[in-house]
Amino acid sequence: MSIAKPLYGIDGKMTKIVATLGPSSNSKEVIRGMIRAGMNIARINFSHGDQETQGKTIDLVREVAAEEGTVIGILADIQGPKIRLGKVAQPIPVKAGDHFEFTLDEADGSNGIIQLPHPEFVVDIQPGMPLLYGDGEMQFEVVEKRARSLIVEAAVDGLIESRKGIMAPTARLSLSAITEKDRRDIEFVLKKNPEYMALSFVRSADDIRQLRWLIDLLTGEQRVGIIAKIEKFDALDVLEEIIDVCDGIMVARGDLGLEIPPQHVPREQKRMIRLCNERAKPVITATQMLSSMESSPRPTRAEVSDVYNAIVDGTDAVMLSNETANGTYPIESVQMMSDIALTAEARISPERPEVNRVRREKEAITDAIAASVYEIAKQLKPRAIVTSTISGYTARNVSAERARVPIICVTPNENTYRRMSLVWGVTPIMIPQFNTIDEMLDLVVKACKKAGYVKPEDVLVVIAGIPFGIGGQTNFLKVHVVPMDV
Repeated sequence: MSIAKPLYGIDGKMTKIVATLGPSSNSKEVIRGMIRAGMNIARINFSHGDQETQGKTIDLVREVAAEEGTVIGILADIQGPKIRLGKVAQPIPVKAGDHFEFTLDEADGSNGIIQLPHPEFVVDIQPGMPLLYGDGEMQFEVVEKRARSLIVEAAVDGLIESRKGIMAPTARLSLSAITEKDRRDIEFVLKKNPEYMALSFVRSADDIRQLRWLIDLLTGEQRVGIIAKIEKFDALDVLEEIIDVCDGIMVARGDLGLEIPPQHVPREQKRMIRLCNERAKPVITATQMLSSMESSPRPTRAEVSDVYNAIVDGTDAVMLSNETANGTYPIESVQMMSDIALTAEARISPERPEVNRVRREKEAITDAIAASVYEIAKQLKPRAIVTSTISGYTARNVSAERARVPIICVTPNENTYRRMSLVWGVTPIMIPQFNTIDEMLDLVVKACKKAGYVKPEDVLVVIAGIPFGIGGQTNFLKVHVVPMDV
């Protein structure tokens, strides 16, 4: 039987930490340090590195997590249709007012002609549209569109380098959400059984459906939770539809801050967190959270406030990117994130969050029990809320109520066990299959006691679905006192 160590929930933080692995963190020693510091999900970024390297990193995470006796989820982040310039022979200095030609044909930057090898992108661009270069450090305006190229004018000074990204913040692009590279990466990573897969540049619910179809085609079943990365302005108009069909979202603030005015990003972040809380879907807040820790052992005060406020607002997880992938202080970054989470959680209001929970008729009983558990926990102050679940739906709903009580998710389903690594306040435990209420209670109590979570005479609030083995229903609630002879 595999049991998670008490890293969070019971005697630690409730907020989950997603950490990106890369050159700075792909060794056993560093991964072990990050796990002990509080990492819950390892993000594998397929925008960088090759499949062989990423595969070895996933294997390494699994190996170290097993040695540490804990569950660390894998989030495979698929690149998506990233538009990049081609190679230039040497960096090109740019002055405001300079004109360049972005062409589909071969070019190396000579005479101001630069390759933009994305015909599907060029089709959707029209004169007058702005184009952003890199992380927004330069802007161009399209002044003319030709059969195989765009003539652009620079708005500011800068430097054009090879393979930098180009964005069109006002264009509605007809690009497929899944490129040929993505298909190869998806097929590869599915063999590694990741807990979650993040789809980049999502614009509509159909993008999520397309990925589900591809996963079904390649595996014959849905074993992977799909995280929609919200970084396109198109997605903001249909956000609720996207959340309804995915398994969680990522507030991808980097590219989103290029698509919309940066001062609007905090408002949209709060909206995304609220909508996910209402639907009991995990939400990850990401990008530049502790950016200065790439090269400094301490974050700025503004960064600490950013992480703190996202947690108080209700995010399930906070994410580290370059801080742990390429930075000098990967373990320290995770530890700092944990420390901020503990501080923020101690000051979250004990009152039930005022969110308009989205209730669905077929889960009405499950939702009602999850809501009532909050009130029971407030009165009884139990040691833990224990959810016995096949699909994880019950645990997510209880988590969304944000009761100030640790949640233990016991399940015989290994996929559910591993996917709880992303859900706020939930500690998962794997138990054998059971058939009766008495058998379930006996297994639950023994597993929790073995893990060091409970002791005799502790009060547990146990919720489950009867008959057992059928996911998506919860109709049983019991206040259970741990017997002395366990």
